[in-house]
Amino acid sequence: MNDLDALLTPEGRALLDEVRDTDPARELAVATRLRREHPAELVSAALGQARLRQRAAAKFAAEDAGRMFFTPHGVEQSTRASVAAYRAERFRELGVTSVADLCCGIGGDALALARAGIRVLAVDRDPLTARVARANAEALGLAELIEVREADVTEIDTAPYDAVFVDPARRGGRGRIFDPEAYSPPLSWAVQAAGKARYAALKIAPGVPHEAIPAEAGAEWISDGGDVKEAVLWFGTEPGSVRATLLPGPRTLHGTGLPDPRVRPVGRYLYEPDGAVVRAHLVAEVAEALDGGLVDETIAYVTCDELRPTPYATAYEITDRLPFNLKKLKALLRERGVGILTVKKRGSAVEPEELRRKVKPQGPNAATVFLTRVAGAPTMLIGHPA
Repeated sequence: MNDLDALLTPEGRALLDEVRDTDPARELAVATRLRREHPAELVSAALGQARLRQRAAAKFAAEDAGRMFFTPHGVEQSTRASVAAYRAERFRELGVTSVADLCCGIGGDALALARAGIRVLAVDRDPLTARVARANAEALGLAELIEVREADVTEIDTAPYDAVFVDPARRGGRGRIFDPEAYSPPLSWAVQAAGKARYAALKIAPGVPHEAIPAEAGAEWISDGGDVKEAVLWFGTEPGSVRATLLPGPRTLHGTGLPDPRVRPVGRYLYEPDGAVVRAHLVAEVAEALDGGLVDETIAYVTCDELRPTPYATAYEITDRLPFNLKKLKALLRERGVGILTVKKRGSAVEPEELRRKVKPQGPNAATVFLTRVAGAPTMLIGHPA
């Protein structure tokens, strides 16, 4: 807290501007020089904040990250700006004008909601985290729309707000927490809080079991740039619905309750569904759109004979199909002059780096190898992006 207060002074802000682009390799030299004119504690705090801002640029726009304040935990746990903006837009489209953001962290979601014109009560029980959230609202000129309150979220009256957003802590002292009831606060409490609001969204881990999703909620899995970021339970919208949303876009695939796709022989093309599609159990919807089938009943690869564009899966043209055999793969890659090898796997115990070490690819050409099962048999499929 003292470090943050010092950084918010005119001297601290000027020092932050001076060290913002500091190369980590030069930190010691920069710190030595600056300590001749500034308190050592302030210099250390400024350089530490500069490091956090550089890390945060991957989640936030570089311009925003360069003005915001962070904690190490806050950088790790904050919502990616593109995902927060998408969710804020969904709230806005629902007619929401005010949101109680419970477990607000450093304020990433609150900032996105405010930028969508929504008034926000941002609540966190950690004093430093709440202070950082308040500083971020001020730094980005959104303080008029964001009230930050240091409090226990279980004691907040959410009745005055159109909607509730809850982002429970999913990390503990031993790392990531997988049991929703071990979240802080537990998922069951968050569901009760959601039930008191007209609309609500609960952010949860994308690996949540489908059977743990309340019947009154709609579930959405979100990926950004192909990486699955989170799952969200929506209340007050479409109970029982399932959807996968891909950013940028957004592009949303809605579940239609299709049965599992049929298994068919490997065709000319192999499709790798986006991770959000797989997590949402919507591979059948992709297979139907492609007029394709699965290579194996337990593997989320879709195959078909014709190339059909879809935003929900990446297409590869398959040139070779081999039983799993490293010697044969090594010989084929040598014959093709493949030195740039992308290794993907589903249903295989072999690690990609282990395979690369053993086949030692060399040459100017590129290829993709899929380590998987086809009709139950360990198989290697070789191809390239279509």
